[in-house]
Order: sequence, then C-alpha cells, then structure tokens
Amino acid sequence: MLARLWLRLGVFLGKTLLWLVGLGLLGWLLTTLWFAWQHSGPVSADEQVPPGEAAMTQGIIQTAVRIVDQHREGTRYLRDAHAKAHGCVKAQVSVLPDLDPALRQGVFTEPGKTWQAMLRLSNGNAYPQFDSIRDARGMAIKLLDVPGKQLLANQQARTEQDFVMFSHPNFFVSDVAEYAQNVGAQADGKKVMAFFPSIDPRSWQVRHLFIALATLAPAPASPTQTTYFSVSPYKFGAANAKFRVAPDPQSCPHYDLPEQNQALPNFLRSALSQQLSTDRVEACFVLQIQRQNPQKYMPIEDTSIEWKENDAPYETVANIRIPAQDFDTPALNLACDNQSFNPWFGLEEHRPIGGINRLRKAVYEAVSDYRHSRNAP
Repeated sequence: MLARLWLRLGVFLGKTLLWLVGLGLLGWLLTTLWFAWQHSGPVSADEQVPPGEAAMTQGIIQTAVRIVDQHREGTRYLRDAHAKAHGCVKAQVSVLPDLDPALRQGVFTEPGKTWQAMLRLSNGNAYPQFDSIRDARGMAIKLLDVPGKQLLANQQARTEQDFVMFSHPNFFVSDVAEYAQNVGAQADGKKVMAFFPSIDPRSWQVRHLFIALATLAPAPASPTQTTYFSVSPYKFGAANAKFRVAPDPQSCPHYDLPEQNQALPNFLRSALSQQLSTDRVEACFVLQIQRQNPQKYMPIEDTSIEWKENDAPYETVANIRIPAQDFDTPALNLACDNQSFNPWFGLEEHRPIGGINRLRKAVYEAVSDYRHSRNAP
C-alpha cells in the first residue's frame, strides 16, 4: 500500500512538473510574441525628449560624482565608468579611398584621408578591478586636428572628433529615467534593486538584467581582439547611424599573441604591450556605420534595442591601424588618465542623438570638470 502511495505521489508530482513546464513555455511564447509586436517598425527618425529629463539628469550628475568619490584611488579621482585603462595608443584612421559618395559625411568626406588619432582601451567598471573579472571593455577614439565648428560652444579650441564605444551592441537601460534608477541603486550598493526596483513585477527589468549579464563578458585575450559598438545613435550627415569597430587581422601582418598569465591583474595591458611594444606588430580594425532604416524597429531613444544587421547592414567607412609603439610609461599613462573623451567633442555632422547621449553631454562634462579639479596639482 505504501508503494502505491509513493507511486501516486510520483505521478502527481510528475504531472505537476509537466504542467509547470508547459505554463512556463506558454508564458515565454506569449512574452516573445508581445515583445515582437511592441517592438516592430516603423519608428521616428527624430529625437523625442520626454518631460522631466533635465531634472533627472541633474540627479544623475550628483550620483556620478558620488561614484567618483567612492572609487578614488588614494588621492587620485578616477572616472565614474571605464576607470581602468589598458593604455592610450596612437593610431591612424584612414577613410576608404573608394568610399561610396552617400557615406562621405563629416570626417569621412574626403576619400583616402588619414587622420592621426588617439585610442583609449579600457575596462568598463567604475573601479579598477582585475582584468579576469567579467566586465565590458571600452574603446574611445579621438581624431586629431579636425577642422570645423565644434558642437560645444565652450570647446572650440579642441579640433577633435571623438567616438566612444564598448563591447556590446545594446545597453542594459532604455532611457534616462531607467538610467537614473539603475545607477542610483548601484551607487547605494543595492545591485539587485537596479533591475528589481519594487515588489511589483511590472517594474522588473528582466530583459535588461540579461543584457547586463551578457555585457559582463569574460576577458578577451587582448583588447585588439574585441569588437566595440557605439550603442547609442549619432547623426551621419542627414541620416542617423550607429558605429562599430571590429578587428581586421587580415589587413595586418599575421600575429599569434603569446599566451598571457590571466591571473595577473593587468594582463590585458600586458597583452597590448606584448604586441605593440615587445613584438613590434601593428594591430588593425575597421570602422563601420549602421544607418537607421526608420521603416524597421531601429529606435533612437531606446538604447536597449539592438539594431538588427538584417534590417541595416554595417558598412565600412575607414580602416584603423595601431602601429608598433611604446605606450606604457609613467608619463604617457598619466597623460592617458588626464585625457577626456566625450561623444560631444566633434562636428555637427556626427551629433550624438537620443536620451542617453543627451545625458552624456551633461554628465561627461560635470564629472570631467570635477575629476580634473580634484586631480589638479
């Protein structure tokens, strides 16, 4: 009799488990269909500024300054994100000689033009942690001696064009409101609250949590072996576009990076130094754009949405070459730390657009001013 009871209990639990699995699959299917319906084109090609964004931005600036205070290294104040650099290196960015006329915009107007540039390669975290810890990786490009009127009225002496990217195609927040809630929770040490701000399931940001987990990827073998994305959109002449930088090893001499000791805290800097300084082998990338097709779901104001390549392919506009060089010296590292990269340093033809870029305009300037004033001798 006891055996029959256990058998019936097993059958009941098995059926219950099957029902739960079935309900879970049904819920997943309905959620997928709802998401596909909600996120289908067409979309606006113009910016749409929500009410209250300016006030939220001021609150985020205060939070970002608090993060800088929390994560300073001794008396040295670091960035509120991408605090740890693997190095700043000199590079040449060459516009394709046969570039399609439709792509000849801004700094890409002149086919064959080569810009001298500075690249900063980094980890994404606000604290300079070990390279082996899962993290986003960043690349910031600064084209030098760029003529033309700068976007920021108080930066007309810069003659620069910056492109700021990191190693995932979409962001784990949609807009300024979500960013304010997320970064505030993290600054308070309440990481779970960043994606689950209340007990109300409607406020949960499960999809964005998965994007964040995917963004925190294992370290690459080298910063030269990673693809970097602008995430947020920019003007590209009359069009809107996102940028991507991808490794282009076939355009450089063949190179096999010696295996690095990934237990070392700065092994990505070591890998970069091994290639450029010790082995004297250059690194190559391509700079590409992805133009918005407003008939597809390629929104400007939601950076959590990846623009699909089958809706708009990436198009190469320039080649990037990082020559062999010595970059890892105390003087150059200090200059790298003091360097400011900002997507708003540049020309009108490449104006940053969308809420996250509007936020960057205020936060980058405020944090940079605060950091440099504290680090001044």
